[in-house]
Amino acid sequence: MPSIRIPTPLRPYTNGQSEVAINGGTIGAALADLTAQHPALKPHLYTEGGELRAFVNVFLNDEDVRHLQGAETAVNDTDRLMIVPSIAGGNTSAPLQKVDHTALRVNQACIIGLSIVAFIFNAPWLAALVAVVMAYGTARQQPGFRALYSGFLKPRGWVQPDVIPDNPEPHIFAQGFGAVVLAIGAAALLAGVSTLGWGLVWLVVALAALNLFGGFCAGCAVYYWLNRLKAPGFAKAPPPGTFPGMRPKA
Repeated sequence: MPSIRIPTPLRPYTNGQSEVAINGGTIGAALADLTAQHPALKPHLYTEGGELRAFVNVFLNDEDVRHLQGAETAVNDTDRLMIVPSIAGGNTSAPLQKVDHTALRVNQACIIGLSIVAFIFNAPWLAALVAVVMAYGTARQQPGFRALYSGFLKPRGWVQPDVIPDNPEPHIFAQGFGAVVLAIGAAALLAGVSTLGWGLVWLVVALAALNLFGGFCAGCAVYYWLNRLKAPGFAKAPPPGTFPGMRPKA
C-alpha cells in the first residue's frame, strides 16, 4: 500500500500524521481515499467545485502529476507520493518545486536538432511543426517533447532524471517565447522571406544551445527581470543564490 507525505501546514488535519497510507490505483483515487480518511483535509485540497486547488501540487516520485496524466496518473505500491503546497503571490520565500532538468535538456536537444534538419533540407513545415509542439507543451505547462523523454528515453535508462529545486514557470515562459519566435520564422519562410525566416529559426537554435550547453536560459532571465519590475503574472523570483537565468545548483 503506498503512502502520501503530508506537509507540515496540513498535518493538523491528519491528526498530526506526516504520512498516510492510502488505497487507489490513480492519483485521483488516492486523494479521494486520503480525504475520506481525513475529511477536514478536503477543503484545503479542493475547491467547492471539486477541482484541486491551484496552489496544491501533488508529486509522484519527484514529478508533478500535472506534467503526467493529472488525476488519471497510475499509482503503484512502490510509488512515493507527496503534497507540496505553494504560497500564493510567489517571491523568494515561496517554496521551490522539483524540476527535472533532464526533461528540459531533452526538449532543448529536440528543438535544436529538428530546427537544424529543417534548415538543411529547407523544410519550413518542420520548423512550423517544432513551433506547434513547443506551443502545445507551453499550454500543458510542460516541455513540448516530454513524451519522448518520459515514454521512451527514461524507461530504457538512456537518460537519467536530474531533479532539483527550481521554478517551472520561467522555463515554460521561455518555451512559449521560443514557440512564438519560431512560428514567426516559419510563417516568414512560407511567405518566401527566407532571410528573416531562417534568421529567426537560428535565433531559437542559438538560445536553446546556450541553455543546453551553457546552463543559461535567456527566456528565464527575461521572466525574472519582469518579476523584478513587478509585471503581472511574473510571480516567481530566482532561487536563492542563483543568477537570474542560470541553472540552479543541485
